[in-house]
Amino acid sequence: MGSLDWLSPTTLAAALEASALGAWMRGSGWAYPVANLLHLLGLVLLIGPMLLLDLRLLGAGRQFRVPAVSATLTPWAVAGLLLLLPSGAMMFAADAGPLLDNSLLQIKLLLIATGIANALVFRWLWSASLDDWDSRAPAPGRLQAALSALCWLAAGTLGRLIAYG
Repeated sequence: MGSLDWLSPTTLAAALEASALGAWMRGSGWAYPVANLLHLLGLVLLIGPMLLLDLRLLGAGRQFRVPAVSATLTPWAVAGLLLLLPSGAMMFAADAGPLLDNSLLQIKLLLIATGIANALVFRWLWSASLDDWDSRAPAPGRLQAALSALCWLAAGTLGRLIAYG
């Protein structure tokens, strides 16, 4: 066994599942349902504001200024993401081994990483020029908004499908 074998995803997933957190999530009558409810709340708080912002960036609701929409909705989306990440990790801990091999979860995690990276790049590229978007949004920015909507809707959909798989 190599010195870094303990860092393999399979080993880490098994350790997480065998941890006190994993045992608590499986054994408690309320821990998993509460984590699931927090995850759903986070999903609503992330996807609702992100879709509204993305739609505005794509040209809908022109009566609302882009900077104001962004300033209003972004904190809600961030709050949703901050609920989703720990609650998702808690639910993953309950059944980490089998979930690690679930292709829907793997794609969902890739979409989440892409969505977060896209949002960070978007902020870096466009935050100083959002005032200009009220007249005409640049095509690359609109493409990023469409990618954002696609990533978050697909990640949310896959998350729900994992629950029924």
